[in-house]
Amino acid sequence: MSKTNPATDADQFDINESAYKTSHTAVRKARRFAMQGLYEWLMTDRRFEQTDHREWKANAPHDIAARTRANNAMHTVHLGYYHELMRHIPEQVEELDALIAQHLDREIGLIDPVEHAILLVGVYELKDRFEIPYKVVLDEAMKLNTHFGATDAHKLINAVLDKLAPELRELEVAADEKLPKVAKAAKPAPVAEVAPEETVADTINDVEPVDSEVDATPKREPKPRIGLKPGQPIKRKRVAPSTATAKAASTVKDSAEVTEQPTAEPKLESAEIDPASIDPASIETTSLKEALLAAGTLTTDSVAEQPQEEAVETDAEVDTDVAAETSEVITETAVEESADAADAKKPDAE
Repeated sequence: MSKTNPATDADQFDINESAYKTSHTAVRKARRFAMQGLYEWLMTDRRFEQTDHREWKANAPHDIAARTRANNAMHTVHLGYYHELMRHIPEQVEELDALIAQHLDREIGLIDPVEHAILLVGVYELKDRFEIPYKVVLDEAMKLNTHFGATDAHKLINAVLDKLAPELRELEVAADEKLPKVAKAAKPAPVAEVAPEETVADTINDVEPVDSEVDATPKREPKPRIGLKPGQPIKRKRVAPSTATAKAASTVKDSAEVTEQPTAEPKLESAEIDPASIDPASIETTSLKEALLAAGTLTTDSVAEQPQEEAVETDAEVDTDVAAETSEVITETAVEESADAADAKKPDAE
């Protein structure tokens, strides 16, 4: 059975709690509930006291705290800090309002009650809670305004608390302003590591010379497919060439075959010469005679009967005469053969 101490008038909010949350989140929730309780107190008893209606005062801070605990789940709230705010801020409200009013451009009674409650919590923490950094106090005040305040109320709250911080936390603000400069000066510059000379020389000697003809850059290997076993070759699909590519290839192949094919030399059909039709007397050149003798067309007896000419002709003239005579002989032979063929057809037609 737990023993509890009865509450006294001087210390109404001291309660014997065996355990309650003390984390940062629990403190933040206590701050939110305290701000709402202070807003309610500012709208009732504090307002009645300022307007000389003290008889209407019936909503004391401790009554608000008891009602809040009864109507809300407070198991995740830092109850000790919540009760501290609900007790000490109403007790010091005159002093806190004086600090706030010196940085306002209007009377303190003209500001919004929500902004007034947030400023009371922030100024109290700057004045009495030195374990909380002043930047955290300003940040928590901005978060309270985000949840409960007007759209542009953060400008007024931030301006007042930012001016009060150097007054109430002079040493902390001064130390915080000097800290970044000292930290930057004390930070050592990074020193680049230099390799010893022997190691560099050995490395240079170990490097093999690269042939200029061979590309020294390593070839990029294809990425292995997912699920491919080690050592298994990569199968690539054979892409069929397009129609235009196939036609171009066939055209190039045909042109290459035509170029490689040897040109056929024209063949001259030799006409058969009848030996009886050759007149030995008409043969004037020795070369023509020798050719006819070799072919067996002309006999030696007929050549002996032909008188020899005393004149000696040049090689060019001999060649010209031989060609002319040969053409005449061939022409006469062809005419005779055509005539014989015509005579042979006449009996058939009759």
